Amino acid sequence: SNEEIAESCAAHADVLIPFASIDPHKGRAGVREARRLVEEHGVRGFKFHPSIQAFCPNDPLAYPLYEAIEELGVPALFHTGQTGIGAGVPGGGGIRLKHSNPMLVDDVAVDFPELRIILAHPSFPWQDEALAVATHKPHVYIDLSGWSPKYFPPQLVRYANTLLKDKVLFGSDYPVITPDRWLADFEKLDIKPEVRPKILKENAARLLGLSTD
Repeated sequence: SNEEIAESCAAHADVLIPFASIDPHKGRAGVREARRLVEEHGVRGFKFHPSIQAFCPNDPLAYPLYEAIEELGVPALFHTGQTGIGAGVPGGGGIRLKHSNPMLVDDVAVDFPELRIILAHPSFPWQDEALAVATHKPHVYIDLSGWSPKYFPPQLVRYANTLLKDKVLFGSDYPVITPDRWLADFEKLDIKPEVRPKILKENAARLLGLSTD
């Protein structure tokens, strides 16, 4: 449960930061849960997987939950792009990839301009859409989890080095990809020396309100 995750993170607060997950279909009960998780359990953000949770990010059913998250001052992280869950299963296990198009999150960024948003993963097959949203909306970030850096699309690397150097975040996707493997592959990537510490720590520390010391 979200509470168990928060408790485990609190027991290892030197290395763990708790994010929770709430189904937007829960309505006002989900809003109450979000407030309680932040105010009583120290949760620092919320993760959504639109394809698994079967909703479009810009569906008004989720808006009361976004409003609460925005008021609480914590980020909302959205899975974007294809998912390995359901791959190869007839009908993809009922999972609709279209829900994870980052352009749907652009509407959320418009309607909740102070909400900090993270687009999780290189967003295949919508990488250009993710880059467009992140460059256009000041509070939209991209994390690099879920893929080995050696497979990053070239335009993602180019933007990470330039226009989005302050808005791209490290992520491995452990246990599917271990941090050691991700970091070893990242070391070989053509990233400017002055940008590497931003991606690996500084951007996330600023987003989460942590010290970069």
